[in-house]
Amino acid sequence: MARVAIAHDWLTGMRGGEKCLEVFCRLFPHADIYTLLHIPGSVSPEIEQHRIYTSFIQKLPAAHKIYRHYLPLFPHAIESFKLTDYDLVISSSHCVAKGIRRRPAHITSVVAMRRYGMYGICGNRISLVPCRFLNARL
Repeated sequence: MARVAIAHDWLTGMRGGEKCLEVFCRLFPHADIYTLLHIPGSVSPEIEQHRIYTSFIQKLPAAHKIYRHYLPLFPHAIESFKLTDYDLVISSSHCVAKGIRRRPAHITSVVAMRRYGMYGICGNRISLVPCRFLNARL
């Protein structure tokens, strides 16, 4: 049987992306889930029954409440997962899960553009000025 991993940005509630993740969980009932952060009980039992692996974001102070403040760390966190033992990686992503490092086959489902994606990172701070405005002025 092929080993399948599913990458998802974070598991903090049942919204549109998590409903798509549920479909992948039905299609691959033995798949492991890799995510930046998981708040137990915040998603459906169908998702919760899978083995869920979290990144170092899970251990940061107050991550379950202010995880979005750690946005500059997300790419490194998702890339830190080692998935070489899997035959297939499926990412369900609106943020960074699609950037997961993979050696096996990789299929990604981009569920929506992230709203905060239009904002830039200036130094170590997230700018509240849209990038397109900054780019037009530079």
